[in-house]
Amino acid sequence: MSEQMTTRIVTAIPPGGPEVLKVETRVSRKPGPGEVRIRTVACGVNRPDQIERLGFYPAPRGAPEGLGLEVSGHVEAVGADVAGLHVGDEVCALVAGGGYSDRVIAPAGSVLPCPNGVKLRDAAGLPETVFTVWANVFEGGGLQSGETLLVHGGSSGIGTTAIQMAKAAGAIVIATAGSAEKCALCREIGADHSINYREQDFEAIVSELGGADVVLDMVGGEYVQKNIKVMKPMGRIVSIAFLQGAQVNINFLPVMLKRLTLTGSTLRARPDMEKARIGRAVLETVWPWIESGKVSPVIDSTFALDAVCSAHERLDAGGHSGKILLLP
Repeated sequence: MSEQMTTRIVTAIPPGGPEVLKVETRVSRKPGPGEVRIRTVACGVNRPDQIERLGFYPAPRGAPEGLGLEVSGHVEAVGADVAGLHVGDEVCALVAGGGYSDRVIAPAGSVLPCPNGVKLRDAAGLPETVFTVWANVFEGGGLQSGETLLVHGGSSGIGTTAIQMAKAAGAIVIATAGSAEKCALCREIGADHSINYREQDFEAIVSELGGADVVLDMVGGEYVQKNIKVMKPMGRIVSIAFLQGAQVNINFLPVMLKRLTLTGSTLRARPDMEKARIGRAVLETVWPWIESGKVSPVIDSTFALDAVCSAHERLDAGGHSGKILLLP
């Protein structure tokens, strides 16, 4: 009988602050049909993990136990009906849960090769952000070359990815961020304009710059009406989070007069087949941008898996720029 393999995972029961996070050991199962098992090198830490830790983002039915939505590592085992992936391959993957781990089971359609020129460790900072930006900015928002994208939270993992992908696609980018240093980072990675929202009125500045065709918003609250005011005719506002609240009162008249589209989505609960479709589009379009140096993961800091509480403390504090990684 073969020796059972184990993996550490991170749980948050009961929900609460970073102190509730616990590293626990589980048996790592074999991959089933259409799945691979990855021996993890690094795991991405994302805002949805924080929300899940607080008890407001339940995992979809059937998701692996534990926190974590993206990993990088080596393929350790391959299930039936999996083509194009082999034991030993260097990969990164989007998962529906359990990413903070030594070993993770991932649907094969959400597993992509580590891009040439990117360290395998740093590739853990790609899947969740790249899939999210592609699905929301390019598919949901329909961003085209020559259009203007307004990115809120430009120094975040999502923001830094959105800036680079939009520039690679030929768009003009305006980013908001919360400090001079974060605004400088946004410009360094390609933003044409950066606005310190703590000291400047982004609504006035974006309007002076001619407005936006697409907005990627993770703030919500009072930003919703401000976004509507700065939109160009036929503009698209895409909401992916609501740091200032999801329930707002807005004046819908400008939406009608400008013929705007207000949309939004989550990624985690989408079916595996839908994520695989996004993965194919990302591999075809975004991976060449990465391999040519137009897009790269921005890494803020790294923590050992056993220091996951410290990683979440940094996430909660909001001082980070780019991605926080855990290293099992």
